[in-house]
Amino acid sequence: MHRSTPSSRAGKAVQDGGQVVRVSAARALVPVITGKGSLADLDDHQVVSRDRALFKAMCYGVCRTLPRLEALAAQLLKTPFKARDADVQALLLLGIHQLLYMRIPAHAAVGETAGAARLLGKEWATKVLNGCLRRLQRESEALQAKVDRDPGVALLHPSWLLKALRQAWPDDWRTIAAANNEPGPMTLRINRRRGDREAYLARLIDAGHEARLCTHSPDGLVLGTPCDVQALPGFAEGDVSVQDEAAQLAAELLGPALAPRPGGRVLDACCAPGGKAAHLLELFDVELLALDSDAARLARVEDTLARLGLSATLLHADATQRDWWNGTPFDAILLDAPCSGSGVIRRHPDIKRLRRPSDIPKLVELQARLLDNLWPLLRPGGSMIYATCSVFREENDEQVEAFLSRTADAIATTPQEVSWGRPAGAGRQLLPEAESHDGFFYARLKRQG
Repeated sequence: MHRSTPSSRAGKAVQDGGQVVRVSAARALVPVITGKGSLADLDDHQVVSRDRALFKAMCYGVCRTLPRLEALAAQLLKTPFKARDADVQALLLLGIHQLLYMRIPAHAAVGETAGAARLLGKEWATKVLNGCLRRLQRESEALQAKVDRDPGVALLHPSWLLKALRQAWPDDWRTIAAANNEPGPMTLRINRRRGDREAYLARLIDAGHEARLCTHSPDGLVLGTPCDVQALPGFAEGDVSVQDEAAQLAAELLGPALAPRPGGRVLDACCAPGGKAAHLLELFDVELLALDSDAARLARVEDTLARLGLSATLLHADATQRDWWNGTPFDAILLDAPCSGSGVIRRHPDIKRLRRPSDIPKLVELQARLLDNLWPLLRPGGSMIYATCSVFREENDEQVEAFLSRTADAIATTPQEVSWGRPAGAGRQLLPEAESHDGFFYARLKRQG
């Protein structure tokens, strides 16, 4: 009679743990690959703490490389899985991703991914997954060369998105696509009320972190290696926040309108998750109304401000309406408008699957409604920042030009001599850069008296 030894039981526990994290990742990916959900609310607490980094790396990695993974899966399968077996499809995509993109031993990538099907109650799928992944091991070079004949597969973007990037940026589209395919760096914003970034850089180095100063944002630092926020010196106390360098530039643009007016009224429309609102409050003594139509995301703004020791009036309301406004004009408005997210794909790779070409005209219409509705709330002489995390011209410079053409008392005052981005109509456009900032558009508009 065979008796398991403590070492064999420990080995099986480790193996089962490997299968559990893969099943958890597959289940998290099903809404994305079926076009019904995103990674926005990814819950890593469903796996043990030691596996959470692996879980996130798998989920985000699959979304980042999805076009090639799906093309290879189609080559490996004799017949596609049925819709009810989307979880098995997700396991196959996970297995392919591990073999091609992750530093996981091939035997573990194959064995534990195939074995994970048993935890789904689909024993039959273990043989299918094992056969597909072993074939990929044998024929990897030939299969990749075959699917990469499609530029969308080779550049890891859906064809419509690649075409849109090429139309918008004929000289830069390949660079943008390459940047989209790399994880963005972890960028920090120091709380200037609690110190300067040179002093915080020294604290980071003392704590064993590599970091460098941001090029454009005077409050930004970039970590050499991402880490848990709790490992950042003074994070819990509000000394520092995580925010991309491009997102930090909103406060720089709005600064000239706010610095001379202590106590000025400022509206942050569409404020969630609250990074720009917090930055404004760290820099300027203003009365801030932070508004958002999503109650759950507004709660995140409240948490952020509480950690930083900042205060603002938070309001759950629709910025395309005015039923929330008390009639007192604002000295400045920040409109960080809903957009395609085409400038932040590297941080939200599920955009590649979830965004549709038909979304763009709808977003453009919504942005125009927001501009038109909020503009009269600005006092004469006041300034508005229009911002998006998009690289598409119809959401950015073309949107602003259309607004200026129909709004008699609006003029563009975006400084063309700033050191970041490139001129784009009445605004400035930043394109995503692999080791630096995300893609953002900014325009500063002034209401004439």
